[in-house]
Amino acid sequence: MSKLQIKSLSKYFGTTKILEDINLEIEDGEFVVLVGPSGSGKSTILRIIAGLETPDSGEISINNKVINDLKPKDRDIAMVFQNYALYPHMSIFDNLAFPLKMRNHDRETIKKSVNDISSMLGIQKYLSKKPKELSGGERQRVALGRAIIRKPQLFLMDEPLSNLDAKLRTQMRSELLKLHKALSSTVIYVTHDQIEALTMGNRIAVLNHGEIQQIGTPEEIYNNPVNVFVGGFIGNPGMNFFDLETLQDHKLIKDLNLINKEITLGIRPEHLYINQEKDITFNATIDLIEMLGNEFLIYASSNLQKSTFSIKATENKNLSQNNNIKVSIDLSKALFFNKNNGERIHLKHACNI
Repeated sequence: MSKLQIKSLSKYFGTTKILEDINLEIEDGEFVVLVGPSGSGKSTILRIIAGLETPDSGEISINNKVINDLKPKDRDIAMVFQNYALYPHMSIFDNLAFPLKMRNHDRETIKKSVNDISSMLGIQKYLSKKPKELSGGERQRVALGRAIIRKPQLFLMDEPLSNLDAKLRTQMRSELLKLHKALSSTVIYVTHDQIEALTMGNRIAVLNHGEIQQIGTPEEIYNNPVNVFVGGFIGNPGMNFFDLETLQDHKLIKDLNLINKEITLGIRPEHLYINQEKDITFNATIDLIEMLGNEFLIYASSNLQKSTFSIKATENKNLSQNNNIKVSIDLSKALFFNKNNGERIHLKHACNI
């Protein structure tokens, strides 16, 4: 069992806030992803859990045992870094064996454990090589193996796939999830890549400016963001936002009495439609079209807002850059936010459209 609890965790560097009032509970066997932009405090949380940083306030416990005062080596936690952190002068066998040697395991136990782990990760043929002779993906497998081999209570992973190319990163995501299932381990995984977060996490904690904005399943985070930041950050691309005041000439907005200078409408790119009649229709110009395999991502601009917005479409329909188009909003899929503080609001009269 390895249940983690973080209570009222705060961290400052001088007068600069790094983390403020972080509360998070992770159940045994969960794969929880911390996601947010650079500087949001994700890695600092991991370093505090591992004992590499000291919090200014708050409490961390594993299985109801407070670990704040324990040295890193006594916390029974394994950490996997983005730069692999392998010993360059050691063979892959010795890199894998190192955690067990430090704990005075006998030679036969070490040999069996290294063989078992290397077989699980498909790296047994590299045991005699040095890290510099391996590819990035192979070195990341070694780093994972070194973390797994001593069977810690908790795994902390700090952007472990960020140095890999796109294809290998996708492959390694799948392998990590298989590994997590096989080990039934508790994992806290840090990334700034929200696609990685959505595809890997049982739950996601979205951070910004050192504070948790929302915690939930990938579906909850994507479909029901609690504020403009979460809606805009999660998704590739993120949610589009329109001020309701700019839509005031549309009959449905008037009929529903939605005209309001203080409300922002949020809509996902897949819920905007080109040259179709939906609830609200307006004119726009195509700025750019990107082909994404089985779908197209269309960036467009309109006098309704200053920045471009995005539309996901399953076919091109002979569209090209600079085309004038009509864009429709499916209002039943729209969310509404307070324009001043960005918080989600619920407009009952707009829910049953």
